[in-house]
Amino acid sequence: MLKKIALATALIASLGTVHAYQAEVGGTIALVDPDNGDTSTGFGIDATYYFDSVRLKNDPYSEAAFLNRASNLNAAFSYIDYDLYENTTFNAGIEYFVPNSDFYISGNLGQVSEETEGFEDFDTTLYAAELGYLPIPGLLLAVGLAGYDNDRDDGVDPTLRAKYMTRVGQYDMNFEAGANFGDLDAYTLGTDLYLDNTFSAGLGFADSDVRNSDVFTIRAKKFLNQQVSLEGSINFADAGNIFALRGAYRF
Repeated sequence: MLKKIALATALIASLGTVHAYQAEVGGTIALVDPDNGDTSTGFGIDATYYFDSVRLKNDPYSEAAFLNRASNLNAAFSYIDYDLYENTTFNAGIEYFVPNSDFYISGNLGQVSEETEGFEDFDTTLYAAELGYLPIPGLLLAVGLAGYDNDRDDGVDPTLRAKYMTRVGQYDMNFEAGANFGDLDAYTLGTDLYLDNTFSAGLGFADSDVRNSDVFTIRAKKFLNQQVSLEGSINFADAGNIFALRGAYRF
């Protein structure tokens, strides 16, 4: 009788570990170490809500939403306080994987506010839209437009982006690339190696026509369990370095 009760209890417990989540919230703290000036601090918060529950399968936890083609709403806020300069950024977006098809649509709207001692506040509105296609599982190809508007200038540039999750040898890997063309040319590259479903290490690089704008990134992410994750990154740039730590919770 006791064996049957123990077996039933174990069965119920195992059913409870078939985890799925429908939202994720995260918080970031950052240390900015400029080449000139004092060290500064910053923080950020972000949230994502998925239209349907995302199930964790035998894939990297970080890529569960992408591999499940999980449509979502997302938002992020960040703030950095320099010596005589404050930067506040807000962004809201949507990713929509069209049901029963291989098409993808995304849109983003954001604002960057800059406050410099002795000068007027300066705000820039950012917006972007993409149309994508997934020709094979794990591969997304997208084209779009990205624009900005402020009191001094405005513009819209075409964009290209690709993301590919695949198996390389005995490990899963993520490859990403993006580019803007037009008045300001820019590009990004990144890759992540998943040593197991809970831990990844990656590299990134970004550059543009703007002088001294190149940034090299080292990053790592670890899921402590199926809900809680920690990730860290170091951004090396000509103007200074940024050290960031993010914690997130899924539910």
